[in-house]
Amino acid sequence: MIENQSDNIDNIENNVSDQDKSSEDAAPLEDPIIKNDESSQKIDEINTEELKNTISNNDARLEQLEKEHETLKNQYVRISADFDNFRKRQSRDQDDLKIQLVSKTLTSILPIVDNFERARQQLKPESEEALALHRSYQGLYKQLVEVLKQQGVAPMRVVGQQFDPTLHEAVLKEPSEELNEDFIIEELQRGYNLEGKVLRHALVKVSMGPGKQDSQDEVEKDKVEEDIDSDENTSEDV
Repeated sequence: MIENQSDNIDNIENNVSDQDKSSEDAAPLEDPIIKNDESSQKIDEINTEELKNTISNNDARLEQLEKEHETLKNQYVRISADFDNFRKRQSRDQDDLKIQLVSKTLTSILPIVDNFERARQQLKPESEEALALHRSYQGLYKQLVEVLKQQGVAPMRVVGQQFDPTLHEAVLKEPSEELNEDFIIEELQRGYNLEGKVLRHALVKVSMGPGKQDSQDEVEKDKVEEDIDSDENTSEDV
């Protein structure tokens, strides 16, 4: 009986000893877990901070790129507008140069047309031979006029129109009972337009209006009478 009790005591002591060893063995295991949790938290905090910095840098970079894109877009719009204006200006300059060259060439031909018209007015064919020559001449004249028309040349019609210094050049003025002042009485040299622009001004005779001649005669008459009176006064003084 006593032996059994001693055995139980020994078993109890052994169990207590085993528990103490187990607690000693288990205690050191708690420290690495805590350390791992703390290090993981620190790593997460670091990763979060780096992520925030990356996002902030990306936002700043994106804003910078958007500004650069807007600047480049504005530059492109300006360059495109400048190029379009340059192209239109070049086209206008080319058209103006073409018109100048054509105008210069046609202007040198117009005196020939004038000579044709003068000859047509003076020629009065009587014989059959002269009539045939006149017809041949008329054919050449019509061909010349047709070529000018194809180039955009059109003659002015000025008689009876009001004088316009942008279209006409007044060479003579005389009184007229039929037309008011500054209206064209006669065309002395025909004017021509080219594509709506003046190729050559028309030389014209312009009306001074009715009664101008009478007024001028009265002025001259009054002047003569004044001279006569002056001569008579001079003779009386002598």
